[in-house]
Amino acid sequence: MRQLYHKENIAFNAEGAMLRGWLYRPEVVSQPVPGIVMAHGYNCIKELYLDKFAECFAQMGFAVLAFDNRNFGDSDGEPRQELDPWQQVRDYRHAITFIQTQSCIDPTRIGIWGTSYSGGHVLVVAALDRRVKCVVSQVPTISGWQNMLRRVQPADLQALRAQFDQDRQNRFNGLPAKLVPMITNPDDKGSASHASRDAWDFFTGRLSPPEDQWRFAKWRNEVTLRSIEMYSEYEPGSYIERVAPTPLLMIVADDDVVAATDLALSAFNRAQGIKKLHLFRGGHFSGYTDSFRELSHEAGQWFKLNLLS
Repeated sequence: MRQLYHKENIAFNAEGAMLRGWLYRPEVVSQPVPGIVMAHGYNCIKELYLDKFAECFAQMGFAVLAFDNRNFGDSDGEPRQELDPWQQVRDYRHAITFIQTQSCIDPTRIGIWGTSYSGGHVLVVAALDRRVKCVVSQVPTISGWQNMLRRVQPADLQALRAQFDQDRQNRFNGLPAKLVPMITNPDDKGSASHASRDAWDFFTGRLSPPEDQWRFAKWRNEVTLRSIEMYSEYEPGSYIERVAPTPLLMIVADDDVVAATDLALSAFNRAQGIKKLHLFRGGHFSGYTDSFRELSHEAGQWFKLNLLS
């Protein structure tokens, strides 16, 4: 298929931090087009298949902004490798403002797409920011606390809280943020933020074809310890009743052990207004590879229905 868009590197100021990414513009623009804003999930950089989704939407005639979250990848921000969910929510809103300033964009037709951690963020953004006219939430984080309880043995929670407290004291005393592994080999039974086998397989790229190995070159297997603490405090699912009247598509894996399937389905049932559920076979990371065509098609059709019609 002939490429129908131009791709350029961009940067925008998010109240003091320069966030960087790609802007996809239609090859021919006879009138302003809708825009879509995208960011990746927990400790993910844009090279981890975000471009494939953006290219799919751009091919359909949308302008698309795909950017690295603050503190990650090509974007600025300190401390590096720290995930502050509320800062990331604010940065989505900065990104919306930026794309609205582009000459080819219709600022009244803006959609947002998020996956995993950012799948939760877009629920919050859509609930709070009425500039958003359409939202796609893929394999979303619904409850950081409930997910934490499923990942950490009850007997280990007290020790983890003690680590949070010590890290807070160290940072107060001027020491750098403590870094911990994002993933660990399940066969070694070590502790990590994401200790599941499918997380290990995805982030190491061990099951990806040779032509995709470049995607993992800049990825770092570490997050700050405080990122885990903030994750446990984050409840984006509590905003889902407030997304309406913005149309919501939720894409959920039927065997998700990272962003639990049952939590996503329960949240979808609470959503009001115009909504659609797409349940696909696979795990949390299947949507970036095995099920990419299916999920990008579903999301693209939702954007077409609600932003182009």
